[in-house]
Amino acid sequence: MAPKVHVIVGAGQAGANAAVAMREAGFDGRIVLVGDEPHRPYERPPLSKTALTDDPEPEPSWFFAAEKFSALDIELRLGAAAKTLDAASRRLTLADGDVLGFDRLLLATGGRARPLPVPGGEHALLLRTLDDARRIRPRLQAGARVVCIGAGVIGLEIASSAHRRGCRVTVLEAAPSAMGRAMTSAMARWVERLHRERGVDLRFGAGVSAIEPDRVLCTDGGAVPADVVIAGIGIVRNTALAQAAGVEVDGGIVVDEFGRAGMPNIYAAGDVAAFWHPSLQRRLRLESWRHAQNHGIAVGRAMAGIAEQYDDVPWYWTDQHGVTIQVAGLPHDGVTTVLRGNETAASFSAFHLDAAGRVVAATGVNAAKDVRVAMTMIQKRLAPDPAKLADPATKLQTLAVG
Repeated sequence: MAPKVHVIVGAGQAGANAAVAMREAGFDGRIVLVGDEPHRPYERPPLSKTALTDDPEPEPSWFFAAEKFSALDIELRLGAAAKTLDAASRRLTLADGDVLGFDRLLLATGGRARPLPVPGGEHALLLRTLDDARRIRPRLQAGARVVCIGAGVIGLEIASSAHRRGCRVTVLEAAPSAMGRAMTSAMARWVERLHRERGVDLRFGAGVSAIEPDRVLCTDGGAVPADVVIAGIGIVRNTALAQAAGVEVDGGIVVDEFGRAGMPNIYAAGDVAAFWHPSLQRRLRLESWRHAQNHGIAVGRAMAGIAEQYDDVPWYWTDQHGVTIQVAGLPHDGVTTVLRGNETAASFSAFHLDAAGRVVAATGVNAAKDVRVAMTMIQKRLAPDPAKLADPATKLQTLAVG
């Protein structure tokens, strides 16, 4: 009998971790990891940070040594874009004409940087890949006028990196605040103060109407001089391959808590997936380092026959101006916030509670230990005494028992 074949489309964090996890879970068939970039799997978080700021330019942060893929007998097909998927006949055709048959297929196609949909938008640099970072890096020269469009995580991280390189930085955001999807309004205001105190010019309610060679035109009629324009306005999930094959898509590839799509033997993981979260009892679409890694691992193991519900607590971090901010859970699920410490201090945390007083999220500023304990509280659906939660003299671990 011929060995079974598992094909993974997407050689990013989810795909690479899925490949290793399924092999380590005991799958002894053929594993083929297909990626459209020429580079072996690497981490993306450094691209908006050290890849732009450190001298000399640092080596990419590879997920695994090249020898690990060889040792685990994982075939890498790099620089090979997937062209068509025939789910019924279980055949994947690559852009070079090669056809891969499979028994199970994982779609870990992630997303691509969303282009700026305005006249001249093609002149805005985008950041999603290693090659993108390498294009941006030499443009961040001391004194350069850099305009970042978008005040989400990526836009603000790039703004921070550009500021560190000595650039004059302006951030334009059409929404009324920074990081509106990812933080409470109070924490967003704290982030805004952080940037303004460092000298970054933040402008909200500032829509962009066009980009010209030396300036950005705004919808209010104003203009911002620019030597470099970088757009960080989110991602477009790479669902076209799935949609053309008839796989259900609803903002992402729809999968259950084991990563299974609605078609037999088709799975999805990472940024591209709209997955069912059993603890939260809803479908989520997440874009974070931890989710891509852990979802990839869980789905890789499921494909190898070890099916375990994926119900991680959502978590992400961002480094801006030398400050590490971590967010666990979904802050907008909270109705009240308990502040632990002083937000003018170097380290503090905020716990977000639902109407029943349960911890549903937490935001930490240079407070990794607080966030780790908060994740336990979220998992256990605990409702600690708010007064004790706010008191730095109370050991958090004592409130996480239940």
